[in-house]
Amino acid sequence: MAKINSESIKKLKERLQIRKPWDSIIIFVLNVLIAIPLFIILHQNLIDPNWPLHLDRVLIFIALVVSIQLVLRLLKTILIVCIFFYLIALIYGSIFGKYGFVAVFEDYRAMVFAMADDPNPEDIIISKLLPFPNKSKTLDAIDYNNPRVRNFALAATRKYFNEVKSNRKDRLMIQCFAVFKEIRNKWNYVNDPKGREYIAYASESLQHFSGDCDDHAILMAACIRAIGGTPRLIHTGGHLYPEMLVGHKADLETANYLIKEVLFVDESRGKEIHYHIDERGQIWLNLDYTATYPGGPFMSEEILGALTLE
Repeated sequence: MAKINSESIKKLKERLQIRKPWDSIIIFVLNVLIAIPLFIILHQNLIDPNWPLHLDRVLIFIALVVSIQLVLRLLKTILIVCIFFYLIALIYGSIFGKYGFVAVFEDYRAMVFAMADDPNPEDIIISKLLPFPNKSKTLDAIDYNNPRVRNFALAATRKYFNEVKSNRKDRLMIQCFAVFKEIRNKWNYVNDPKGREYIAYASESLQHFSGDCDDHAILMAACIRAIGGTPRLIHTGGHLYPEMLVGHKADLETANYLIKEVLFVDESRGKEIHYHIDERGQIWLNLDYTATYPGGPFMSEEILGALTLE
């Protein structure tokens, strides 16, 4: 009986084993397929020491490839099983909206682009700032529940970038960028009445798309919030402007790629993406009317206060 079992196992191994040179080719391909998503996960979660030419990431990738190669060599007798389960996992993720083939490709593409074209971080904004001026009036003016505000934001998402294919995670970001583009294209700067601070409701500004920086920031914040985004207003000595929550490092890489390679190619060509980091490590992109693309340059003024809508 033992001899029969031994012969059965031997025959099974022979069936699973791939003949040369195909075993080396398949091991190499499988190595690459496994290394890419693992490297993306490591890249997004490890602290970036900012080595020149991203040498730290190069060394991590080399070590990862060598390690996987050694493991696959040891498992080459069951290589078919490894390939089968790996493909099944990606197929399942693609069908049911989890992490699949498209997600691997998009994350890898955004990561490589971001490594070659770093965004430009600004000062970390902490929560202990000065009291926000006219806070209650400003919050009331951001009437994102108003049907006119909601409908305008929805129309902007249909007008711009609706044809851009995206996964569920990136769709909201793209739609917020569409809102930015629509308001930026329509906005006409007009001063407040002399000697008076006039705070217009977002629904009011939709009538003429005119006003000062406060009115623009309020309208932008209301529209971003109306479609599910998280905006905040930044107060400086003589200026008020809106920002949009992007997320963390991996989300910034996606935003950087979308802005510079897909959505605002002409406006952002040769320019950097500017953002702030809050005390929780969250990243906020500039959406000021002075910028021609999301993440455009800030007006260089000292930040005095921040008002976040959550």
